[in-house]
Amino acid sequence: MVRVDAQVADGRRLVTDLVKEDFVITDEGAPVAVEYFGRDTEPLWLMLLLDVSGSMTKHLGDMAAVSRKALSSLGPQDRAAVMLFGARTRLAQDFTESRADVSAAIAGARGEKTVGAGTAINAAVISAAAQIRESVKGQAGRRAIVILTDNGGLSYQTPDSAVLAALFGADTVLNGIVTANARPPVRRTGTNPDFSVPDVFLLSRESGGEILKADQAEAFHQMLERIRTRYSLHYRAPAAATPKSMRNIKVELAAAARKRYPKAEVRARSGYAVPE
Repeated sequence: MVRVDAQVADGRRLVTDLVKEDFVITDEGAPVAVEYFGRDTEPLWLMLLLDVSGSMTKHLGDMAAVSRKALSSLGPQDRAAVMLFGARTRLAQDFTESRADVSAAIAGARGEKTVGAGTAINAAVISAAAQIRESVKGQAGRRAIVILTDNGGLSYQTPDSAVLAALFGADTVLNGIVTANARPPVRRTGTNPDFSVPDVFLLSRESGGEILKADQAEAFHQMLERIRTRYSLHYRAPAAATPKSMRNIKVELAAAARKRYPKAEVRARSGYAVPE
């Protein structure tokens, strides 16, 4: 079975009255039948991925404050972890229910010296997804990375497709808290294909997440609630799907639901790793 979590927003308001028949899922362009549908609140496994590169030095205080706000939004069943990154990553705190331990890891980010100069965002997201897959294996709940960054730097031999494969394989949504000046990059042709500019805006959208600016930090708890409470749609992988392969999917509103909510946006991942 393939599970797809979907969020439907009509402007700033979540749409919460949809039923199974209001959704249409296509797998590699072919419609599939939804066999299970629900809207359940589940525990959250939250990985805070903090950019401690040189360009973020002046923002680290604000980002640490935003991270601490995340802790106040977590419920008793939720678990959090902290990973720091620059040119490399370091797991500062594995998943724990201890808010004090997570807070201490966040506080230590300003003095981080071991991850090197540079901003390898794509590689960091892959590392975070791998950590979630290993640490949360077999555990119930929704999984999310919240990256705090200015979306700067370059990625070396880690294209967006590799990042999305890691996120899909770990069943994890990427969300972002970005600095006020962060923007989606302008894609340029004719450059060295080994290097690519990072785009947390695209990665977030394709994995079913969202982006907030740091000055919207008061909305962070709403972001976490939107991650925790989503529609769950389950369908059977097509017979032609090869185990461990990647497949593209699309989640849309059916015609009747689209008529009721003409401006609604569906947030769901754009692919999945076929279960073994």
